Amino acid sequence: MKRIALVCTRYGTEVTGEEARYAKQLAEKLAQRYEIDVLTTKALDDKTWRNWYARENEIIKGVNVYRFRTEHERASNLDSYTRTYFEECQNDKRSFGVEKIWIEKYGPFAPDCIRHIIRHRQEYDVIIFVGYKNYLTVVGMPEAEGKAVLVPLIREEDPYFQFITFQKMFRMPRGFIFLTDEERILVRRSFKTQGIPCEVVGTGADIPDNVDVAAFYHKYHIRNRYIVYCGRVDESKRCDELVHYFMEYKRRNTKSNINLVLIGEVRCNIPDRQDIITVGFASDTDKFSGISGGEIFIMPQNQENVPEMLVSAMAMGVPLLVNGASDTLRRLCINSNAGLYYENFFEFEGALDRMLESEELCHAMSKNAFRYVKQNYEWDSVVEKFIQLINKAVE
Repeated sequence: MKRIALVCTRYGTEVTGEEARYAKQLAEKLAQRYEIDVLTTKALDDKTWRNWYARENEIIKGVNVYRFRTEHERASNLDSYTRTYFEECQNDKRSFGVEKIWIEKYGPFAPDCIRHIIRHRQEYDVIIFVGYKNYLTVVGMPEAEGKAVLVPLIREEDPYFQFITFQKMFRMPRGFIFLTDEERILVRRSFKTQGIPCEVVGTGADIPDNVDVAAFYHKYHIRNRYIVYCGRVDESKRCDELVHYFMEYKRRNTKSNINLVLIGEVRCNIPDRQDIITVGFASDTDKFSGISGGEIFIMPQNQENVPEMLVSAMAMGVPLLVNGASDTLRRLCINSNAGLYYENFFEFEGALDRMLESEELCHAMSKNAFRYVKQNYEWDSVVEKFIQLINKAVE
């Protein structure tokens, strides 16, 4: 049996966030076929990387988890340091030394994890790094001695691509795992990695058994139909634009009783209105119950991957309304016939009207969404593609 190390910044049942959730799901699925060690930190959140977990080693659902201390939290002057270096990059003054300091400031700075990779790398057939922009991947990958597989999880073109550290790092792996073809194309174009094997695998959907829409309505005092967003409620996710579009829609459609439900940690100002319900951080039960109860799942962000929560919404038969500026999300709607897309307010208004007014249309989209996930996002097919890449990497 092959032995695999999976390196990720955070891991655990208490950890939230798409990247951490993906790493956990992936480790649990691969553990059914391989011996898996997860190498991670004791951090619970990715804003500070503050140590939270006490145990250095535990087994979670058959996965052996090693946790390493972060030696310091994310640097308080990271933003100003980054701005200054971006200015230097504009003047073509890039420096490995400056970038080394930057990645240590960014974190999670856990050098003991890197020492573990160095000491035990010969024991692993493959070392999988989840996420590209973090200390563990940047410093750990050169120590993986030709055994590295990178799952970059890139959502959109990133100004950090210009760092010479990343230009060098993206040529190191034995293989890449991408969630979408758009992510593959973006990496190929940005880092010239055409000679490195890759697989486009997508992400699987795991729906809890205890989804309860009625309980969700009751708990959050919801009395009307609603459209739902799930994820970090942040300007970087274009949630401010979503809220603005929704309020303008309600102003122009005074007879509509539709609500907007936002599920996730709130990091931007949300107006205090009866028709906008902010759930905040939610348990998996509430999260999936809230998504299942929505008339439409909305994704306002322009990104290059397909978020897990969007796949979960499709698996539960919820139609989509997405930002059409994202090639990935627009193509998903076209290929699945499970939703509509918009690129400005008037397209948002027209699409929302069409979906809310046509029960027949939404019913067809619901069936298409469920069917599409069944064909393309089942974990069995995801894992099989991973296995193909792993076998190539160890040849």
